[in-house]
Amino acid sequence: MFGFKSKQPAETESGKDRLINQLKLGLKRTHALLLTDVGDLLQGTRLVDQSFMDTLEDHLLLADFGVTVTQSIMDALPARIEGKADQAATVYQALRDLLHEILVPVDQPLKVPPAASRPFVILMAGVNGVGKTTSIGKIANHFIRQGHSVMLAAGDTFRAAAVEQLQKWGSKNNVPVIAQHSGADSAAVIYDALQSARARNVDILIADTAGRLHTQGNLMDELKKIRRVITKFDPALEPECLLVLDAGTGQNALMQTRQFNEAIGVTGIMLAKLDGTAKGGIIFALARETGIPIRFIGVGEQLDDLQVFNSNDFLNALFANSA
Repeated sequence: MFGFKSKQPAETESGKDRLINQLKLGLKRTHALLLTDVGDLLQGTRLVDQSFMDTLEDHLLLADFGVTVTQSIMDALPARIEGKADQAATVYQALRDLLHEILVPVDQPLKVPPAASRPFVILMAGVNGVGKTTSIGKIANHFIRQGHSVMLAAGDTFRAAAVEQLQKWGSKNNVPVIAQHSGADSAAVIYDALQSARARNVDILIADTAGRLHTQGNLMDELKKIRRVITKFDPALEPECLLVLDAGTGQNALMQTRQFNEAIGVTGIMLAKLDGTAKGGIIFALARETGIPIRFIGVGEQLDDLQVFNSNDFLNALFANSA
C-alpha cells in the first residue's frame, strides 16, 4: 500500500544551506545582469552619478522588473542615498531595502487548513511547457516531508503521455494517482479523485490540468468548470488555485496571471525555472502588479529542487557577493 504518512526529518541546517546555495546558483545570471555589471560603474567612485542611474534603469528592464517596478525604484532610490558621503557603499543596501518592500506582501507560504476541511485541494494551472507536472511531483514531496498524506489527480487528459508522466511522479513519491482514459472529461476525473480522497481520508489532493494558453477561451472555460466541480463536491472546500509560471517568459507571465486569475481566481503562484534565466526580476513585477502570494520557486529538475518562497532568502541569494 501507499506510504501516506512517510514523514521525513525536518530540514537540517546543512540542508537549509544547500537550498540557499542552490538558489544563489539559480539566480547567478540575474545577479550578474543586475548587480555585477552595474557594480562595475561604482568602482573608484563615492558618488552615484546620472550615468550609473541610467545604467541601473536599463539593467532593471533587461532583468524583467518591468516598467512599473523599475520606475518606482528609480524614483525612490535617490532619496535613500541622498546626503550619504559614500553613496556607492550604500546603494546596494538601499536597492535591497526597496526590493524587500516589494516582496514582503507576497511572502505568504501555503498552509494546509485544519483537518475538518479534507481533502485540501491544490488545483494546478498554467500554459503549455511551464513544468506543471514536474512541479506537482515536487510539491507532493514537499508536503509528504511535512507528514501529510497526498493523492494526485490526472486531470490532463489531452496531452500525450501526461497521465503516464504523473503516474511516474506518483510512484517516486509513493502516492496514488487517480486517472481515466485519454480524452476523458477532466472535471469528471477530478470529481472522482475528490470522492476517493475523502473516502481514504487523504489530507491533500493535487489536481493536474491540461496546459492551455491564456488566450484559448474554450480551454479556459474548461478550467472554470473544474473549479465549479470542486465547489459542487463540497462548498466548504476552498482550493488553492496555484498558477505555475516559467520565469524565462518575462513580462508575458503578467498577462498569463491576469487571465488565469479572471478564470479561476488564482490564490498562489509557483515561479518555475528560475535557474538559468537572467529574467528573475519578473518576480518583483508579479509581486507589485498582482499582489498574489508567491508560494514556491523552482530552481532545478530534481524532486527536492523546490523551495518555499522566502523574501529574505531570495534577496540574500540575489545580492550574494555584492559590494
